[in-house]
Amino acid sequence: MSAEPTLKKALSQRQLTMIAIGGVIGAGLFVGSGVVIRDTGPGVFLTYGMAGVLIIMVMRMLAEMAVANPSTGSFADYARNALGDWAGFSVGWLYWYFWVIVVGFEAIAGAKIIQYWIDVPLWLSALVFMVLMTATNLFSVSSYGEFEFWFAGIKVAAIIAFIAAGTAFIFGLWPDKSADFSNLTSHGGFMPMGFGVITVGIVTVIFSMVGAEIATIAAAESKDPERAVARAANSVILRILVFYVGAVLVLVTIVPWNDENVAASPFVAAFSAMGIPYADHVMNAVVLTAVLSCLNSGMYTSSRMLFVLAARREAPSSLVKVTRRGVPANAILASSVVGFLCVIAAAVSPDTIFAFLLNSSGAIILFVYLLIAISQIVLRYRTPDSELRVKMWLFPVLSVLTALGIVGILVQMFIDRELRSQLMLSLLSWAVVIGLFAVNKWFVKRRPLGGPDRPEFPVGGARRVLVLANRTVDSEELRDELRRMGTDRESTFLVVVPASPVDTGAAATHGPRDVTEATEQAARNRLDAVLATLHGENLDAQGELGDHRPLRALEDAATRFGPDHIVIATLPPEFSIWHRFDVIDRARTQFTVPVTHVVAKSVAVEQVRE
Repeated sequence: MSAEPTLKKALSQRQLTMIAIGGVIGAGLFVGSGVVIRDTGPGVFLTYGMAGVLIIMVMRMLAEMAVANPSTGSFADYARNALGDWAGFSVGWLYWYFWVIVVGFEAIAGAKIIQYWIDVPLWLSALVFMVLMTATNLFSVSSYGEFEFWFAGIKVAAIIAFIAAGTAFIFGLWPDKSADFSNLTSHGGFMPMGFGVITVGIVTVIFSMVGAEIATIAAAESKDPERAVARAANSVILRILVFYVGAVLVLVTIVPWNDENVAASPFVAAFSAMGIPYADHVMNAVVLTAVLSCLNSGMYTSSRMLFVLAARREAPSSLVKVTRRGVPANAILASSVVGFLCVIAAAVSPDTIFAFLLNSSGAIILFVYLLIAISQIVLRYRTPDSELRVKMWLFPVLSVLTALGIVGILVQMFIDRELRSQLMLSLLSWAVVIGLFAVNKWFVKRRPLGGPDRPEFPVGGARRVLVLANRTVDSEELRDELRRMGTDRESTFLVVVPASPVDTGAAATHGPRDVTEATEQAARNRLDAVLATLHGENLDAQGELGDHRPLRALEDAATRFGPDHIVIATLPPEFSIWHRFDVIDRARTQFTVPVTHVVAKSVAVEQVRE
């Protein structure tokens, strides 16, 4: 049995729209574009256009899957459904690793900007930024949404203002300025280093566009997930054309591509060429906003991915614990701690440890995008067209070409000596994740599957039986065991159902905002069902919801109830988190009364069918 309470959503459409718009605009546009321009030439906007097409295709595939099944951690779930648990485990942990490294990197980047104005230690500014963004995310999801709304708004306003002013400057609508497009061809031609460099630049550009997919995660905590995801996917085309292709085209038209100031700060160089005063201070402020926006989103995204992994029993179950405001505090703090460790690494060992961390996450987002593409192809063939409200264009041609395009970028990284280390170390990171997946699977299967572990229970004489179960509380096996114990009608039963988000399955279907309510409802429904069954057979049974920790729930109930027999029902080892934490063995050690272990195979069979 499962509960489906009405979702309480915290992100407004206004906030989610700006998250979708701002998610695609990273600090890489304001800073990294200069390096791409220097290495490519005036035709660099073609590179941005090609990378943008790839992002658009990935977002469209995500939209198809997310509209059909919006959920927190979306694409990790889609990979799991399409390719198996290993793929969901890989996407979840790789994406989390990518973003916690980004959190540390962005904190350092923001601290360096502060040093442009104030001489303060790098680590101190980075710590302040980490604390501020952690506090923002801990307060509530709506506070994250509100901060991101304004951060993204500033980024968008700055780019629109630049494009508008730059266009007027190019077309001669500027004081003492005539129309001039000469910079596109007069410094060695449109593609001074040949058209082959277009694909080389894609490797750098693709990383500056990462973040558009955040909208599919945040949508699970919005008021209208389907509409939000569909709008985000549809608008990504215009956003990339305007904010990337348009902005870069204006840049290379205003400033010669080989100007020495372009590589350092292209937007400052363009504003200076237009005669706008204090351009360096204005753009540094905008870049700082972009950095904080990325830091804020990174904290949010990484924590939600940890929440999903814990809900799927692939991370510590304590990470699904949420506050009264519906915030996964433990997941946020865990991500924050790892991010701060990256800051320490950057301060103590920037050229070794921190460089290793950056390189080991360099190609991870491409691995994630590749698994998204493959998942969409697999799931599309499994799903009737009539059930899809948003569809990938020209399926399967564009889906396959997108996957091949991602593989092509990975090959380009291998060919480029400067990028090869990022690819190899990222592959090593993936290998480590696959190894952890294998260890996790072995860990839960290390005990042989058996039937009821049943100590002798004498019939006759009053008995007080304490029953601990969750997903198995209404299983055939447990009901049969309790009927046997209640044959003489003199036994008294106390059924305890731990109110755990993981054990009830609520964490797998609900976001942090409403998981507590869903957990209690699911646990209560299961308890009521088994009590109704026992009462229908004239057995003396009571019930209560217990602590989310099964042993704590068992201890609390035993103190009050004083049982002379305990029954614990679990799923088979490969499905049971209670096996992983030795609940049965620890209960037998802790209590002096007999403990009967019932394995509910019937529930496991139903789970596999689902």
